[in-house]
Amino acid sequence: MPASLLDFLAGGVLQPSWGALAVYVLVVTQLTIFAVTLYLHRSMTHRGVEFHPAINHFFRFWTWLTTSMITREWVAIHRKHHATCETEEDPHSPLTKGIGNVFWRGVELYREARSDRASIEKYGKGCPDDWIERHVYTPHATLGPTLLLFINFGLFGFAGVAVWAIQMLWIPFWAAGVVNGIGHWWGYRNFETTDKATNITPWAFWIGGEELHNNHHAFPSSAKFALRKFEFDIGWTVIQALQRVGLAKVLRVAPTLDVRPNISMPDRETLKALLAIRFQAMTDYYRKVTLPALRANDEKLPRKLRKGLADGGRWLDDEKRARLQAWLADRPHMATLAEYRQRLQQVLDERSNDAQATLQKLHDWCVEAEATGNHALQQFSARLKGYTLVPAQA
Repeated sequence: MPASLLDFLAGGVLQPSWGALAVYVLVVTQLTIFAVTLYLHRSMTHRGVEFHPAINHFFRFWTWLTTSMITREWVAIHRKHHATCETEEDPHSPLTKGIGNVFWRGVELYREARSDRASIEKYGKGCPDDWIERHVYTPHATLGPTLLLFINFGLFGFAGVAVWAIQMLWIPFWAAGVVNGIGHWWGYRNFETTDKATNITPWAFWIGGEELHNNHHAFPSSAKFALRKFEFDIGWTVIQALQRVGLAKVLRVAPTLDVRPNISMPDRETLKALLAIRFQAMTDYYRKVTLPALRANDEKLPRKLRKGLADGGRWLDDEKRARLQAWLADRPHMATLAEYRQRLQQVLDERSNDAQATLQKLHDWCVEAEATGNHALQQFSARLKGYTLVPAQA
């Protein structure tokens, strides 16, 4: 075999060093992550950001080339995940399907969800339906990765096949496995959302900001995922850079809470803020009312039952729920706090079309909470009455 052919098979046209090959892998896998988190997730699914048509099409092409995922299907499956989160209908909930299945079989679960064409039709509206989508990207989805294999082989020889394998595994592992699996099973929570979403870590540069999954579930339409000072969302950094050069327009970010002093009773500003940041309000209740009471009385409570106090026992099984109720029955002061938490949750969850009726219920809650004589409840009520949203920056 000629030496030139051997050289080609070993290193392709470019004959790169191992260092150059590593840089290439980092760049192309990061581009794939950006295509998923910026285009498929934040823009197409939740409409938090709008990109210039050239950027949109680049991301769409790159998704086709490196993942074979179809925009409409990905969007529909993710919207269904939010609409049915942690139920039997959720396409990839560790609660119902098991963490092992979601982590290791995420691609299979995605394929199962794709086969539910009724859901794709229901949740996939508003996605691209132009000529290239109908004639190339959708009917020939697997052609993209096949083409990529030949490109990589031509550029890098047999090393390019290894690069291609890494590219093919990147999204299935980090998105379908880690984000969809670990992101609903382990981590920290800034907000007591009505699902089990967690922030896996405050920063993970290689998965585009998707590690901040609890933040995202609290404010799904926000283009920015990092919501605390120590958190970093690399996807948001890219959006800001594109916005500065006119290639992106941010449509929505999570609202910011402010507290007005000396508000005697909740008003429409209070209600507007509460409905916008209701998960933050319930988190505030746990941190400013429930948790200090536990610490002040040196109450010993298993971790899972303590989490039950934070979320109203939503995820406890019957045995643990009974244990928590028995524990509360022996501690009237804690039972009172749990009762007022539940009542506040009900007011916020009702979302009545009659704003005045909801406001009256909130007014009654504050009056009765303050009448208990519980100092923490009184302070929380005073703070809650002053809730308002910081005006959005132009």
